Amino acid sequence: MPHSTRLSQPPNTKKATTTEAPPPDGPPEQTPDGTAPEVAADQEVAAVKEAAAEDQEAVAVQEVATDQEAAVDQEPVAGRRWRDRYPAVARAVGRTVTALAAVLVLSALLLPNQLTRLTPGEFLRIPVEGIFGAALLLLLPPKARRVAAVVAGVGLGLRTLLNCLDMGFYSVLARPFDPVLDWILFDDAESFLKDSIGQAGAIGAVLGVVLLVLALLVLMTLAVVRLSRLLVRHSAVATRTTLVLGTVWITCAALGVQLAGVPVAAANTADLVQDSAQRLRASLADQQVFAKEAGVDAFRDTPPDQLLTGLRGKDVIFTFIESYGRSAIADPAMASQVDAVLKDGTKRLRKAGFASRSAWLTSPTAGGGSWLAHSTFMSGLWIKNQQRYRTVTSSDRMPLTDAFKRSGAWRTAGIMPGVTRSWPEGKFYGLDHVYDTHHLGYKGPQFSWSRVPDQYSLSAFERLEHGKRHDKPLMSEIILVSSHNPWAPIPKMIGWDELGDGSVYDAIEKAGKDPKEVWKDPAQVRNEYRRAIQYSLHSLISYMEKYGNKNTVLVFLGDHQPVPTVTGENASRDVPVAIVAHDPAVLDRISGWNWQNGLKPGPKTPVWRMDTFRDRFLTAYGPRPGETPGETPGETSRRSGR
Repeated sequence: MPHSTRLSQPPNTKKATTTEAPPPDGPPEQTPDGTAPEVAADQEVAAVKEAAAEDQEAVAVQEVATDQEAAVDQEPVAGRRWRDRYPAVARAVGRTVTALAAVLVLSALLLPNQLTRLTPGEFLRIPVEGIFGAALLLLLPPKARRVAAVVAGVGLGLRTLLNCLDMGFYSVLARPFDPVLDWILFDDAESFLKDSIGQAGAIGAVLGVVLLVLALLVLMTLAVVRLSRLLVRHSAVATRTTLVLGTVWITCAALGVQLAGVPVAAANTADLVQDSAQRLRASLADQQVFAKEAGVDAFRDTPPDQLLTGLRGKDVIFTFIESYGRSAIADPAMASQVDAVLKDGTKRLRKAGFASRSAWLTSPTAGGGSWLAHSTFMSGLWIKNQQRYRTVTSSDRMPLTDAFKRSGAWRTAGIMPGVTRSWPEGKFYGLDHVYDTHHLGYKGPQFSWSRVPDQYSLSAFERLEHGKRHDKPLMSEIILVSSHNPWAPIPKMIGWDELGDGSVYDAIEKAGKDPKEVWKDPAQVRNEYRRAIQYSLHSLISYMEKYGNKNTVLVFLGDHQPVPTVTGENASRDVPVAIVAHDPAVLDRISGWNWQNGLKPGPKTPVWRMDTFRDRFLTAYGPRPGETPGETPGETSRRSGR
């Protein structure tokens, strides 16, 4: 009740004082101020009446204030006492909230970090962390218990968030999330969403994720706090239950008891925390280890006139086909169609005068991270994370493409349709000119993430560089992106003279499939991936048929395997690689590699780590005994009489 109403003026309870009348014969008495007694009495009576009126008014005001105060007090009382009015509902709600809190905490303790392990059996186990947590909360004093409950709730929420990140990374990149190096990838993920589902959809997805993260942390903390209070209220039962569960856990752990192939005694959260800590330490130590590796370069100081002497006078093209992995050739669901393209391509190229050799390379990444594979292939170093990528691209390491520039015998160019912003790494790769998505002249529609169809990129390469006359041969790096996730819609091959500015693709894009519909069914995803790879291969083979000449040398390969939705779990990280040349002397240089004839590598063809290719290539096409530095292979052959 507000104190202001209690300070109202109380009614005047003093009784009026009366004056005894004088004797009849006596002289009239005088008041101290000289007023006659009759007059004074009249004045006193009037004062008494006035005071009474004031008292009545004060009482009325107090009654009104009291009524208002009671009305104000009664409203919240009624709101607070809904439990008293509906006890059955209150008990049901309380029990439901407690049950949900228990389910949330138990699920977080048992949640695996891979989608493939997300089975009912995983959640029918006894988490040792829950047993220790309950014992600790029962032992702590009230204040410390409250603090411990909040800290445990926040920590469990963060652990759940990291588990979810691991699930996403395993699903896309076939590896767990790196808490030190992988935060930068969220920017690429946001760009991928923007290119795939539009600006509005990307913003909505980001906001949704932020709200879910905040809700997870808040709800997990409230759940742990609520359960800690429940433990204290029923401490006797909680203590006995904790002891029983602890005994059961120890017994199951000792006997190796399993349910549906999953151990009943679980230490899931502890194992995952330990694993994350080990990854954290490894990431922090990796920088120093890699810096030492990057400092060793056997070819950095090679004189320019001794670099790539076996390719002098040739136009050399290095081409990466996005997500072109071993599964495209070896998976029975896709092999027959892709193999048909490779076999037919081998015949078509042979008819055009080209021979080819192929093998396998093991990529440092899978599902994504193409730039890691590109830098590994070119630098001769194993670039498995973003930190290594930054280190190598800011170093004086000589990548394979830069070797051509340092020799002084080639002009260099890059066709990068997937690059939409400034790309300072172009200097590291030794590229004189970089044509990104804004410089190819493309005016057609965007095919999900892939901004420019592969056939158009190759046509632009011919128009901007390869088809022009220069005083030096050309070394180029081309990235083909039409086979990039989400593989819908997919472009189609059209006549090379019909490409124009790309507007011809409008009808093709509209007739293509919606990626949101494709990704509802894994079988459709695999089918569209296969079709995208076929399109990229058709584009490259057709380009070589039409524009290749006797001095053209093509090296093409995949950058990594596609996502596990396509490959399945535990797939290899191998990708096909092939070298195509018109001059037999080019392939003679690699005869000792034992590569397979044709564009399709066989199951027993050699498999190399991708970081070994640079040194092998520079060695194979470097100076040979009897060669004069700077002369072409043809000049050496003529001089030696071969």
